[in-house]
Amino acid sequence: MKRLTILLFTLFCISASFAYTERNLLLKQIDINRLKDMLVLNQQWVIYPDYADRAGWDSFLGTFKDEYIRRGEKQLQHQWQVVKATDYLAFERTGNRKVMEDPFDANNRAIADLLMAELAEGKGRFTDQLVNGVFHSCEMTSWALAAHLIVQPSHRSLPTHDYPVIDLTSGDLGGLLAWVHYFMHDSFDKINPEISRRLRYELQTRILDPYVNNDSFWWMGRNYNGRMLNNWNPWCNSNALMCFMLLENDRDKLAQGVYLTMESVDKFLNYIKADGACEEGPSYWGHAAGKTLDYLELLSSITGGKVNIFAEPMIRNMGEYISRSYIGKGWVVNFADASAHGEGNAYLIYRFGKAVDSDELKGFAALMRKLPSLPYNGRDIFRTLASIAIDKELQQAVPIHESRPFTWYPETEFCYLSTKNGVFLAAKGGYNDESHNHNDAGTCSVWMDQTPVLIDAGVGTYTRQTFSSERYSIWTMQSDYHNLPMINGVSEKYGKNYKATQVKAGKNSFSANIATAYPEEAQVKRWIRSYIVAGRQATINDSFELKKSITPNVVNFMTWGELDHSKKGEVAIRIKDVNAVLQYDANKFELTIEPVELADPRLSNVWGKNIYRLSFKARQQTIKGNYSFMIKKI
Repeated sequence: MKRLTILLFTLFCISASFAYTERNLLLKQIDINRLKDMLVLNQQWVIYPDYADRAGWDSFLGTFKDEYIRRGEKQLQHQWQVVKATDYLAFERTGNRKVMEDPFDANNRAIADLLMAELAEGKGRFTDQLVNGVFHSCEMTSWALAAHLIVQPSHRSLPTHDYPVIDLTSGDLGGLLAWVHYFMHDSFDKINPEISRRLRYELQTRILDPYVNNDSFWWMGRNYNGRMLNNWNPWCNSNALMCFMLLENDRDKLAQGVYLTMESVDKFLNYIKADGACEEGPSYWGHAAGKTLDYLELLSSITGGKVNIFAEPMIRNMGEYISRSYIGKGWVVNFADASAHGEGNAYLIYRFGKAVDSDELKGFAALMRKLPSLPYNGRDIFRTLASIAIDKELQQAVPIHESRPFTWYPETEFCYLSTKNGVFLAAKGGYNDESHNHNDAGTCSVWMDQTPVLIDAGVGTYTRQTFSSERYSIWTMQSDYHNLPMINGVSEKYGKNYKATQVKAGKNSFSANIATAYPEEAQVKRWIRSYIVAGRQATINDSFELKKSITPNVVNFMTWGELDHSKKGEVAIRIKDVNAVLQYDANKFELTIEPVELADPRLSNVWGKNIYRLSFKARQQTIKGNYSFMIKKI
């Protein structure tokens, strides 16, 4: 049973999708023979100083130099942690991912800190400890996470020694160690040539060879047959491309690797929507759109700028999604597995704005920049270096962000509506098989004065259960804990056929038939959920027709803060200095307020100890009807 449950992670990742458009933005640019002629060989594309160029590094790092050295000094006494067999097995036995991931991540961050410190100081003080980290990594059976090792032939979480798995983390570590090899191989050779030789061998056998020879990794999208593609694709491909660029100087082999990444990333760009919205939510923007940026920048570099698609409107849309989804005060529109709270990576956003020439993104990046701000991206050395390179430009950018009154993503079916009086409503249509899906077709969230009032709780800490057949037993994934109705006692259902239909959006309104997101047992013919924003309020309306009435309908809303429902027909909601009231017809509904305790820190760090579900149970059972609620700022 455990084995079957784990296998379902893979099924979740490769489930069928709705749309796939053969754009092939990359492959239409060039064929492999022309690609060979334009490749920049021997790492001449690298814009950063050589390790021995002390003046170059002093100039490049500027005022950041001492801080990188201080971070490295903290790692001089790092005890390289062994990821034990039982740490891997814990994923199967208890569902716990962190017992394996935490020590592995600590080691990888130590390698990154030591590399940056040695580049900054250049005296060899960090080299021995860096060698320890390199050799420790080379001795590991796998660089992939226990949760991702199920693609091995064994379909188990203990690493198989003869089947290298390229996942998010093995790719990250591969990219990090490729940079270590590039900058430090001469220094390593002075200590012992075996260090660089061993590292180069491991990168070949763990990244380069399996990338070329194993097309079964789902995220590659090769021989596309309806598989879901998400942030894994550009994330893994950017790392693979980086390894080829840093390690391979045979023109034919490099061309083969680069072209395979182009084929794969095209599959991702064909799968996602041209409107640019990230169906995985803002928390995944940096991994989906952001890694697409990394990939496209690398591709442009290795081809001398000749393969470049930043002028494509779709790429610009992908970038600007992150600024459009920002509410203010650190709050974002958080559909799917995204957190409601999170400010973007200023350096990444500015790089995107620069690449697509978006003043909107540049201004938003400046707003996101915090002082003091050290460009630091953990084990992602490429992003750290790229961030340092644009820091001076970012400092000159003028901070600005404005919520547009109407933003509509017609393919993804996200709609943002706002008023000059500080009301912001986000609604979605979509379907219940999106990447990192929650059963939430037709839901909404409402903010007032940049503070969430009707909320999407988000998602808890990932465990084995999160990506398994048990996913929808988790309350955060269920429609009953989103701002949606329970029809005839039945919730929305998971699956690509359960979706919003008849979706419409206007300058201050959104509507969708969500009856089609419920299974047959809901016995619903039509359920039109609509939203209208105006002035200081948002109106939520349900117009419905049932085949039969079996049990009273219940309309649920999620909120937080201090509640007062002593006044008939009203729930007063106070969140810090924001006061709102949810008005309803007390003659139609019986109200129940259910506190939801948040024991998971990933949720409690956002909302506190509790959130609340407001359940409005219809007092009468009818075949046809209309429910109306109003949320007002007071």
